[in-house]
Amino acid sequence: MEILYSDKRILVAVKPCGVLSTDEPGGMPELLRQELGDPQACVRTVHRLDRVVGGVMVFARSRMAASILSEQMRYRQFCKQYLAIVHGRMEPTCGQMTDLLLRDTYAGRTVVVQQPGKGVQAAELSYRVLAYQGGLSLVKITLGTGRTHQIRVQFASRGLPLVGDRKYGRDDGCPIGLWSYGLQLRHPQSGESMQFYSDPPQTEPWSLLKI
Repeated sequence: MEILYSDKRILVAVKPCGVLSTDEPGGMPELLRQELGDPQACVRTVHRLDRVVGGVMVFARSRMAASILSEQMRYRQFCKQYLAIVHGRMEPTCGQMTDLLLRDTYAGRTVVVQQPGKGVQAAELSYRVLAYQGGLSLVKITLGTGRTHQIRVQFASRGLPLVGDRKYGRDDGCPIGLWSYGLQLRHPQSGESMQFYSDPPQTEPWSLLKI
């Protein structure tokens, strides 16, 4: 496991693609306990990445730290940034997306809806195009909200599916083009502002564009 930072309150690590974020067999907390050499270590998931998505995550090392980090997310004091590769040329090259999303738990999908209703949640993000090449756009995304499959659904609903997204796009024969690139938060004990970044691996689809 690639650990970027660790102390008695938080642990920041890079989640590999294909690994669960949650505390279950083979999930990140279990793998991090193995890396720490302590099977009883307190490692709590406070936010999630889809299983197919890799990148930077922060974990709480105490119940109080988990509560404080969750509060930061609730009040949007916790910033999550992503890199994505999408099919098509994005115009305009920067902007915001705002949608209403409904989670279909039976189908395991999230959909864009037009009217408020039971289970419907607002979803917001801002984006900036970093590069365009060969019919693909490399986009930097800052989340305003953290809904399930939010980025994947919001882009796909605009005819800009993520490369490799088999659920909302198509099978491009490569992993999904979505990576948790950066986190900004305040340390739950000291209040210090902290920033962590990790570039995606230079394999497909990331090797298709220059980052």
